[in-house]
Amino acid sequence: MTGGDALDEFAFSRHAREEIQRRNIAESEVVAVLRQPEQVVPGHGGLQVYQSRIPVQGKQFLLRLVVNDAVDPAVVVTVYRTSKIDKYWRSE
Repeated sequence: MTGGDALDEFAFSRHAREEIQRRNIAESEVVAVLRQPEQVVPGHGGLQVYQSRIPVQGKQFLLRLVVNDAVDPAVVVTVYRTSKIDKYWRSE
């Protein structure tokens, strides 16, 4: 569930690319989370959520990437930032 499940090969869905642009998220941050996620947690419908805490303008946010890793290459379905870290963060 935590760290270590890095992705080296992946593709972005059209929706994910649109959301990265619309939400003004740096693609380099998305790639960094895919390659070194702080956590990978189960999502809905067999999808996985790769997530890491990131600073944005002096505040802490959680960058969450919903990923279908059952296909090759894995596909990033959507991307978003949230301030609700406690809601989504999984403690061990």
